[in-house]
Amino acid sequence: MTEFLYIVYEVILPILIIVVLGYIVQLKYNLDLSTLSRLTIFYILPGFIFMTLYRTAIDLGQFLSIFGILIIYAGVSFLIAQVIGHFMGLSRDRQTLFTNSNIFYNAGNYGVPVNDLVFRSDPFAMMTQVMIIIFQNIFVFTYGIVSLSAKDTSKLKAMLGYFKMPIFYAVLLGLLASIFNVNLPSPIESSFEYIRQSMVAIVLFILGAQIAQIKFTRLSKSAFVATLTRLIVGPVMMFPIILIFGLDGIVAQVLLIAAALPSAVNSVIIAQQYTDDSSYAAEIVMMTTLLSPITVSATIFIANIYFG
Repeated sequence: MTEFLYIVYEVILPILIIVVLGYIVQLKYNLDLSTLSRLTIFYILPGFIFMTLYRTAIDLGQFLSIFGILIIYAGVSFLIAQVIGHFMGLSRDRQTLFTNSNIFYNAGNYGVPVNDLVFRSDPFAMMTQVMIIIFQNIFVFTYGIVSLSAKDTSKLKAMLGYFKMPIFYAVLLGLLASIFNVNLPSPIESSFEYIRQSMVAIVLFILGAQIAQIKFTRLSKSAFVATLTRLIVGPVMMFPIILIFGLDGIVAQVLLIAAALPSAVNSVIIAQQYTDDSSYAAEIVMMTTLLSPITVSATIFIANIYFG
């Protein structure tokens, strides 16, 4: 119990403080969230991903195996969400939103700070987290778009748009720099390091601001079930997958903790663009985010016991 409270105090509370600050500032000053999102997507996240990959010795085999695990986990999550949604008699659109809220989790704005605090800026732990972010970004801009109703041209344009994003090139250049042991000039490396260090504070603030903009007027039973599925069933499903692949140590801990993260705000953004029921997605994101301090703390505690 003492260790659990320590996790809440040292890991979750610092995160919540910055999120709440972002929430309060957004309510008071109504910041331009579009600009803040662009700041993350086109500046902070690419610089952070590049530096993390650049500074980590990457084992290509392990890189591919983790991606394989994430694909299997996404597939199992999809099937379970489909079964649960079917038994609840959800409409076609709600079934899709219910499923998306479970397979898209907040690996960036929420997962990175948790990883940084839990593993005390361990580069290998953060590299694993970056791989999860990469997978989630690719997944959101492919299946996430296709799964919702939209014109085919809009889907294709949205998916191709991923390859225009700096994140794609940050991943590519970071991998090449790591594999070929490229040494950046000191001024460039220092500049990117400043960007990397700003990641946690800025993305948590933006997460709080994004949550402040989420509006919903009801609390449906199925949204509550989706919340339990994401926060509790998620890590329960990941646990045997980790054991089957024989993983241990930091990689196993990072994957298990990531499986307990709340639903991604991106699921609301996509729903707003492609459906008429975005408030349902907002309910799930809000509830998973509010309840996640309890479940994420418990998952960190369990991960440390079994894989620490």
